[in-house]
Amino acid sequence: MPTRTARTAWNGGLQDGSGQVELSSSGAGTFDVSFPQRAADDADGTTSPEELVAAAHSACYAMSLSDLATEAGGTVQSLDVKADVTLGPDKEAGGFKLTGITLTVRGEVDGLDDAAFKDAADTAKAGCPISKALTGVEITLDAALES
Repeated sequence: MPTRTARTAWNGGLQDGSGQVELSSSGAGTFDVSFPQRAADDADGTTSPEELVAAAHSACYAMSLSDLATEAGGTVQSLDVKADVTLGPDKEAGGFKLTGITLTVRGEVDGLDDAAFKDAADTAKAGCPISKALTGVEITLDAALES
């Protein structure tokens, strides 16, 4: 299986520094990062590790759910997956940690009822590789079919 690479170039201290994250394997882009924007409510055009984790999780989850819904006898027309990743204080160890992830999925899947879709959605939540990597973070799921 392949290895994928991202790279960050950082200049300065935590509060006054900034950097750029490069998606090296795909060449898809380079994105600005800074700690003040990471901790702010408004990202102001910069990304953050949490947003990158959210992107990875939503994509991984969509792939996993698509596979499981198909295995359950459904035909996936579309899945809309959103991952909300929250950063908060780490009260035990100090600093910060991911305090929760909420996956929200709305699907159009022919051939599955709500119960079968939710079962596939729960299985995908536990089984996608990014979920497995994030076992130390509480992951919640809101899954529903759309008509």
